Amino acid sequence: MRFCLIVISFVLAFSTSKLFAELPAGFTSLFDGKTFTHWKVPAGDNGHWKIVDGVIDYDAASEAAGDKNLWSAESYSDFTLLVDWRIKETPYINPRVPIIRADGTHKRDSEGKEIKLSVPDSDSGVFLRGQGKSQINIWCWPIGSGEVYGYRMDKSMPAAVRAGVTPSANADRDIGQWNTFEITVRGDRLWVKNNGVQVITNAQLPGLPREGPIALQHHGGKDAEGNWRSPPALVQFRNIYIKPLAAK
Repeated sequence: MRFCLIVISFVLAFSTSKLFAELPAGFTSLFDGKTFTHWKVPAGDNGHWKIVDGVIDYDAASEAAGDKNLWSAESYSDFTLLVDWRIKETPYINPRVPIIRADGTHKRDSEGKEIKLSVPDSDSGVFLRGQGKSQINIWCWPIGSGEVYGYRMDKSMPAAVRAGVTPSANADRDIGQWNTFEITVRGDRLWVKNNGVQVITNAQLPGLPREGPIALQHHGGKDAEGNWRSPPALVQFRNIYIKPLAAK
């Protein structure tokens, strides 16, 4: 019995240390585990962005009339952002998931049509400097999280740009498990680590605003019958830290 209590105590201590990680040197916390002090909950949200057991929890059902994303109260220029995230569940089957090549293009069949996969999916992300186009994706696609969809899909962008924002590896953990992004932005250049794996390296984001807020993304909606029309942002976030970087 005593041994069991010791094991339980150790597990609880380990879980707590992960849930409330020590503040990294040089970083400022953007989430205290209790309040939305550093964030702007969308007007009319009606409790769908909420704090549950020390984490930011979202059910993809914000009732806000306009923008449903959770934006930071402050704007940032060059920075490194650390954020833990996890997808809670994947109730939606996405029938439109492409096979993405290393250069960011989609694989096609013998008739020239894009090959589509059906994948259990949820979808969210982190917006950089006030715009959705510079979104670091969180989802269940085989390419993995960390890509910048808005730039990869923009055919007006140079091939090098579209390839640069395509993840070099799928470092996502299983659904329900926690992941950690390390996102660094300098000028119009981007680096992303996912769970310690460098998935984006020195990618260029042409036209990226010089400064702007960060957002945790809303995605998804239901039809009249209550079924999801697209992958919902059934996500949680914790341990959100930012370190401003001096301009080079």
